[in-house]
This record gives sequence, C-alpha cells and structure tokens, in this order.
Amino acid sequence: MLAMVLITAVFVVGASRLGVNTDIRVFFSEDNPQLLDFEALENTYTKNDNIFIAISAKDKTVFNRDTLAVIEALTKESWTIPYSSRVDSLTNFKHSYAQGDELIVEDLVRHADRLSAERLTEVEQIALSEPLLINRLISEDARVTGINIDVIKPDSGENVAPEIADFVRQLVADYQLRYPELEFYLTGWIMIDSTMGEGAERDMQDLIPAMFLVLILVMGFCLKSVSGTLAAVLVIILSMLVGLGAGGWMGIKISGPSSTAPPIILTLALADSIHVLLTIFQRMYQGDNRYRAIITSLKINMRPLFITSATTLLGFLSMNYSDVPPFRDLGNMVAVGIAAAFFYSVMLLPALMAVLLPKHMVAKEKAKRDTALVRRFSAVVIQYRQGIMWFTTALALVISLGIYRIELNDDFIRYFDESYDYRVDSEFVMDNLTGLYTIEYSLDSGQSKGIHDPDFLRHVEKFSAWYETQPEVTHVNSLIPILKKLNMNINADDPRYYRIPDDTNKIAQYLLLFELSLPFGQDLNNQINVDKSSLRMTVSLTDVTANDVRAIDARAQAWLKDNVPAHMISEGTGLAVMYAHLSERNIKSMLAATFGALVLISFILIFAFRSIKYGLMSLIPNLAPAIMAFGVWGFTMQTIGMPAAVLVSLAVGIIVDDTVHFISKYLHARRSLNKPPYEAIHYTFETVGKALLITTVTLVVGFSVLSLSGYKPNSDMGIMTGIIISVALIFDFLFLPVLMLMLDDTKEAEEESIESPSQAVTEDKSIYSLEGN
Repeated sequence: MLAMVLITAVFVVGASRLGVNTDIRVFFSEDNPQLLDFEALENTYTKNDNIFIAISAKDKTVFNRDTLAVIEALTKESWTIPYSSRVDSLTNFKHSYAQGDELIVEDLVRHADRLSAERLTEVEQIALSEPLLINRLISEDARVTGINIDVIKPDSGENVAPEIADFVRQLVADYQLRYPELEFYLTGWIMIDSTMGEGAERDMQDLIPAMFLVLILVMGFCLKSVSGTLAAVLVIILSMLVGLGAGGWMGIKISGPSSTAPPIILTLALADSIHVLLTIFQRMYQGDNRYRAIITSLKINMRPLFITSATTLLGFLSMNYSDVPPFRDLGNMVAVGIAAAFFYSVMLLPALMAVLLPKHMVAKEKAKRDTALVRRFSAVVIQYRQGIMWFTTALALVISLGIYRIELNDDFIRYFDESYDYRVDSEFVMDNLTGLYTIEYSLDSGQSKGIHDPDFLRHVEKFSAWYETQPEVTHVNSLIPILKKLNMNINADDPRYYRIPDDTNKIAQYLLLFELSLPFGQDLNNQINVDKSSLRMTVSLTDVTANDVRAIDARAQAWLKDNVPAHMISEGTGLAVMYAHLSERNIKSMLAATFGALVLISFILIFAFRSIKYGLMSLIPNLAPAIMAFGVWGFTMQTIGMPAAVLVSLAVGIIVDDTVHFISKYLHARRSLNKPPYEAIHYTFETVGKALLITTVTLVVGFSVLSLSGYKPNSDMGIMTGIIISVALIFDFLFLPVLMLMLDDTKEAEEESIESPSQAVTEDKSIYSLEGN
C-alpha cells in the first residue's frame, strides 16, 4: 500500500502540470494538409480568427438615429478588444463616390445622432444596394446588422480565446443593459474556441462528479459492502490521477476530446475492481477466510484482468493513428490509466481487503439464492441453446442493418445544445443575417501585379457569380465589387460604368487611389498579397454540415477546372474546410486502426487462451455487439461524427473485457477443474455472471448521467456507451455460451445429461463446499 501511494504521488505532481487548450486549431496536427493550406493563406493575407457581434432592432429597421448611434459607438469600442486588428461594420464601411473630379472615400455613417431624415434615407438606400454589405453586415429586411472584429492571436501559442471572449461578453452585456430595446448576439471562431473549452470544463466540474457519485451509490448498493465500495472507489480515483498525471508529464493540454479521459478510466477501473471483489466475497461466503479468499480471487482473475488490460490498452493506443492530436492525447492518457487500474486492482485492492475485511464472513442465504438463480438461468440457456442461437443471430443481423442508415457527418455549431449562448446566437445570425462557415480561395494571376489584368479579374468575377447561384451561399466577398464601383465613381458615378475596367493601368491607378484613402486597419491587405499577384475570395455559407462543405468545394473545383486557366485553380481552405476534411479523414483512419487493433487483439487472445479456436471465436462476440450498437444508433440517431473515434475505442475496451472474463472462466473450469461443457457453463455464470451484471448496471446508470451533457461529443459518448454495454452483456449471456458449447468437445457434451431449469435449483450443496471450484 505504501508503494502504491508513493507511485501515485509522482503522477499527482504531473497532474498539476496539466493545462487547458481551447484553441480549435489544437485539433489539427502540424502536417495536416488543410492546416498547411490555411496557414499559407493567412501568411499571404491576414489571419482569420474573428468575433461577430450581431445587433437586432427587433421589429423595426436599424436605419434610425438611435440604433445607428449605438452601432457607431460599439464599432469604436470594438477596437479596444484584446488583440483586435480590424473592425468592420455598417457605420465604418468605406463608401466611395465622385465629387467633381475628386474621389471621396469616407465612413458610410458619421455622427449618427445628428443625421437628417434625408441622409438616413440615403444611407439605407446605399447599404441595401451594396454587394459588400448585404447578407454580410446588413440583412435584406434591414432589421439585423453586424460588427466583425478580426483578431490576431499571439504567436507564442498562449491560449487567449477565453480572455477575448470574456472581454467581449462584458462589453456586449454593458450595451444590452444600456439599450434594452436592442438585442445583441455573439458568434465567430473566437467564441467557438472559448465555448469548446467551457463545454469541457462544465462537464468536468458538474457532470463527471455527478456521474462518479451515481456510480459509487449503485456500486455500493450492488456490492453491499462499505469496505469493498470504499476500496474500489480508491482504486478508481488513483487510476484517474495516474492517467491525468501521465498527461501532465507528457505535456498534454486538456481539450474537448481529452477531457473524457477520467470517465473512461473510471469505467475500466471499476470493472477490474468488481471482478476481484465479488470473487473474494463469494469465496468468503463459501467458508474461506479472507486471506485464502483473496488468494483464490487473484488466481482466478489475474490472467483475465491482465488480458483485458493489455487488449484494452492496445485498443486505446490505436488512437495514435488519429489525425486529431487531442484524440491521441486521450488514447495515451487512458492507456496509462488502464495500466494503473490493473496494478491497483491486483495489488492495492487485495492489500486493502486484507486489512479491512473480517477474518470470516457468515454464509448468507441470499448468496445461496443468487447462486441458484444464476444456475437456473444458465440451465435455460443450455436447454434452449439452438433457439437462442437462431434468435440472437437473427436479431444481430436485423439490428446491424441500421449501420447502413448512419451518416458520417459533423455539424460543429450543434456540438452544443441550447443551454449554450453560442449555439442560440449562432443560429440567430445564420437565420437572420449571414452564414458563419466560410470557404477561402487564393486566386493566382500567374504573374507579379497580375491582379490588374482585366482578363484575370473577369475570371474572378465569373467564379464569384457562379458561387452566388449556389443555394448554400449567402455572400461572396472579393475585390471585384470594389473595382467596379471605383470605375463607376471615376466616371461621374455613371451606372453604365459599374464594370471591370478594360485597361490594366486604370485598374492599378484606381486601386492605388482607393488604398491611399483608407485609414490604418482597413486597408486591402486582407484581400491582396504583397506583390499583387493573387487575391482572396471569401464565400460565406448558410447552415451547412461537414459533408455539405466538402461537396460545395468539390463542385467549385470542377467549375474552376472547366472555366479558368490552370494557374488560377485553387483548393478551398478556411476553418470550415479544415474541419470538414478532418472529420472525414479521422473517422476513416480510426475505423481502420480499430479494425487492425481488433485483429491484433485476436492474436493476443489466441496466445493467452492457448487456443486458435477460442482466439478466433472471440472475434464474433467482440465485433457483433459493437456492430449492433452502431446499428441501434443508425435506427435512432443516424448521424455520427468525429467523436465516433472515441466511441469505437471505448466499445472495443468494454466488449473485450466482458468476453475475455467469460471465456477465461469457462476455460478455467474445463482445463483446471476438469468440468464437462455444461457444468463449465454453470460455473462460468456463477463466478462471472454477477460481476458482469453489476458492472453493466453500474456503468449504464453512470453514463446515463453523462448523456445529459450539453456538449454533444460527451452526451453521445454517454448514450452510445450505455447501448454498447447493454448489448455486450446480452450477447455474452446468451450468444457466447451457446457458441462455446457448439465449438467444444461434442462427444463429452453428448454424454452429459441436459440439466433442466428445475433441476438446477435442487442441485446438491457441493457448490457451497470448499473444494476449490
């Protein structure tokens, strides 16, 4: 016990080194191709992190003095937001027009509180006819407008999103208090960063402790032993601390996916503890003293615990094949936690029981009744094995068909439920103003200063026009509307000149004249590269999923190949595109890695069971429950996203645990105790059935608490884990024993008389004897 405490202390020090990283870019590895494309875009133009403040005038237009004055004031104050680099709004939009021979470029709205009625009407007409504003910073019905703040986070990698989000929330809250007639909404990528971290922290502070408490209560009720429950709780806590401590020593920062490490470690540590404890209690009820009961429990459970720990550890280490670094972090922390849970279960837990338990325990009538009930159930399985085999096989096939209904997809805004302001605000902005997902293109002219080439610009104009016809698109932002308007301005604001100029020199002069008129922070560097060889085009999309983003960009690539020169063809990039491809790649890579892990696990089981037959046979009960669980998901939820990587690994861990314990006890009865097949089935149910049942009930109840999370990856894990655990238990209690009987020595089975359920209750008292069985 002292050794275990000292080892734990080393890891606890590591746990203190854990930090939190809410930056959404933590999901991308350094060699991710979409990340490299996006960083190239940002290095060419400007960085893309932003905050978007939407302002709703409720049932009236925003074009009145009071509302415009609020927008004007908030626009100016937005420059005080930490790390802000650019602020764009309706009031500071750079409106250009001709005045004699002069080009005037000025804020669309100045001194809003002093505007005349005529000027208000003029401002409204300009704004609602301006392509760079409509469905971007002003809605078509003029009831909602927006302020976009670009943010440049420090290169140090410091996590500043929470600081920025807190500042903006306070700023907006002050305005909401002062102007209750308006409504304010906050969204943007900085808010996604912050909310993801808040979702993980909220669950770690609220739901995971609640889940832990429920598990303790249910486990205590099932075990009916205060000392056993307290010892198991200690094993669980120490295992979680070791897993988190290892993460701290590895330099891991907690993010959304890796925040689920504690409940996963808890799950597997609890299963190990229950198997050891129940065997101890069973032996003591049968008359063994505590030391002999502990020794017997370790003899029976050491091998299956080691096998299950090794195979589960292997399953989680397979997460290192994930394209998402936080999933790798999760796999590594859980793997260390699993190893710790094994050592604590076979060293610390028995040592505690040797101190806490009485020397002897009086045999309880309830224990005898439980054993008789279990024996009756196993007799039913044996007697009706053929019907059970056909029924479970047919049921598995039917349920598994639900997999064909599963759509691998992600909707990142809906990772959060309506209890999060970010979800509510984002949906309002998408429904009433503009799209939040964007696809970025860097369109190359092929030569320095090539953006002044009229032919190049016409290709850009056609591409922009094509995108505007796509149903998912709300706005296209590029240099084209600015150039066309400048051409009109220079020609006395004649609408006939609202087109791209035909002369390269004129285009260069117009752009230079316009840029010289712009203030600091509102230049064209976010749209034009340094040597003026390429320009940026940003497409805003409405409420779309990851699959939609990939499909839209694929259509765009096909259009570019058919309609523009080769040097203009550009892969779409941006945070939305990055996530869309990451989702697809990660799901595929993790499913492949998990399948590979299952094959490797089967080879391990062949070696552990010393039987090719049982090693290969274990593939069926290991795969079938996972497939059935996903089938249930397909019939009910249908869509599954990036968190599937965690669910698959967790499914493998839990299912393999149950299967290994069941087969190990059966083989122990056949080989060590020389029991015939039917009696070996009885023995297996008697020794492991209650442990599997208690583990299942405890975990299903516990994970049902996690399903209440407002953070979809965690709630999905709670729901899916409950389904997986339940299906695995049913399969192991019905299908697996029948399958083992079919594959076992049929001659010996035929010679043994089939015991009826009624006979099972009246068997002799030898099962309570001290014969070591």
